[in-house]
Amino acid sequence: MSMSGTKISTRLIAGFSALLGLLVLLVVVGVYQVNQIDRDLTTINDVNGTKQRFAVDWRGSVHDRAIVLRDIVLTAGNGNLSALESEMERLRDAYRVASTGMEQVTSQHAGTSQEQDIINGINDQAVLARELTEQVITARQANEAENAQSLLLEQAGPAYAEWLNRINQLIDLQEEINNATTASARDTASGFQMQMLGLTLLALLLGGLIAALLSRQLLRELGAEPQEVKAFAEAIGRGELTSQGRLKKGDTRSIMASQVAMARQLQTIVTQVRASAEAVASNSEQIAEGNNDLSSRTEQQASALAETASAMEQLNSTVKLNAENSEQASKEASSASGTATRGGKAVHQVVETMNDLNKSSQEIAGIISTIDAIAFQTNILALNASVEAARAGEHGRGFAVVAEEVRRLAQRSADAAREINDLISSNLERVNHGNARAEEASKSTEEIVAAIERVNSIMQEISHASAEQSAGVQEVGQAVTEMDQVTQQNAELVQESATAANSLRQNARSLLQTMEVFKLPNAQSSSSTPLAPASAYSNPSPSLPVAKAKRAEPEWESF
Repeated sequence: MSMSGTKISTRLIAGFSALLGLLVLLVVVGVYQVNQIDRDLTTINDVNGTKQRFAVDWRGSVHDRAIVLRDIVLTAGNGNLSALESEMERLRDAYRVASTGMEQVTSQHAGTSQEQDIINGINDQAVLARELTEQVITARQANEAENAQSLLLEQAGPAYAEWLNRINQLIDLQEEINNATTASARDTASGFQMQMLGLTLLALLLGGLIAALLSRQLLRELGAEPQEVKAFAEAIGRGELTSQGRLKKGDTRSIMASQVAMARQLQTIVTQVRASAEAVASNSEQIAEGNNDLSSRTEQQASALAETASAMEQLNSTVKLNAENSEQASKEASSASGTATRGGKAVHQVVETMNDLNKSSQEIAGIISTIDAIAFQTNILALNASVEAARAGEHGRGFAVVAEEVRRLAQRSADAAREINDLISSNLERVNHGNARAEEASKSTEEIVAAIERVNSIMQEISHASAEQSAGVQEVGQAVTEMDQVTQQNAELVQESATAANSLRQNARSLLQTMEVFKLPNAQSSSSTPLAPASAYSNPSPSLPVAKAKRAEPEWESF
């Protein structure tokens, strides 16, 4: 892919990015290989080594327990039996500790199916050996020496031997796994060395190739050595347009070739600058004539402005009166608004009072219902009391109970009556309060009506003032009409002046930009044809009408 159309910064970034990419690749490969070796070493030390250590603990415990079991069977008498049994229990605890550690390791790092089968076989054999051990110890404690020896030699001994054999198988398996993992780590390290050497060599070759390509392309685009390009550019900057750069054969697109073409173009521009200077002088004369006419028309506009100012004074007085009346009307409207607000609040409070009365009425209805129910129950209890009294005869216990219940119901009726009385009194007070609020609302309404009448009177005064304003506006309209006619005439001249000014501005800009950037030597300036109209351009007298027009513009804007 060609990179001639891309920026230099893009090429440099692409080249260094390729080198950085190779560096990142080296780092990634190195980190990956180191992590692989670390995983292998972790497996050897933290996993397989731990399993092997616990298996060795198993083997030591099983071996020592077999010896202790033999001593239990062969020991004469019961003197040392308890000590041997304590030793047996200690070895069992050691085995259980190792088993717990093995379970934790295998739960976190599951091994192969072969390893799991061996561990399961060890656990099964451990159960069998423990059962036979208990049988031997039981027989020995019962002083059945022959039976204990028979169990030891025929069953327990072979069981312990098989137990140790399976533990040794687990230890050997872990050793094989460690050896295989170690070999894999060594292979990884060896391959890592070759990969690093290969990638480093590739990075060196690619870096050299990128440097060569970038240097070649940069030199081709410069067209010459950087010092030569810089010297030629400095010569053009100093205005030495006669300098000639050395180009290679067929070079038309390099920076040096562009600078040579630019120098030739600048020679043409200098010639055009002289012609532009003559055009500037001619346009300056046209602007001067137009500004003279514009000055006389500005005097007519000033007379119209005087008449407009007189009308504006009258209009100003009327506006002040309207402003005062409007302010007074605003105050009265504010007062009316406040009065209406108070009336609204009073009405709202009346509504709230009526709502409270409604709630109280509902409570009265509930209490009356309670009294009615109590009265009904009182009647039933009274009837029961009569029946009970008739039956009791001398025994009046039931009658006493009924009489007590009647007394309670009567008490409830009395309480309900008192509550009804209190609620009725409260409702009367609230009704009176509501009437007072209603009277306040009525007074507020009367005040609102009076305020509205005052506002109406003020609005009539505002209407009269508006009529006076209308007359003043008519006078202003006449003055504005006269000013509009003059403004239209001025607009034509301003348009002509703007056209000439625009042409002058463009020519002057071309002249100034060209002359500021490219400074010709004194020899060429003295030999070139002088510009005769330059004196007309530098004469300040034609610019006076323009200054007058500029000073008049703020007056029109303020009006």
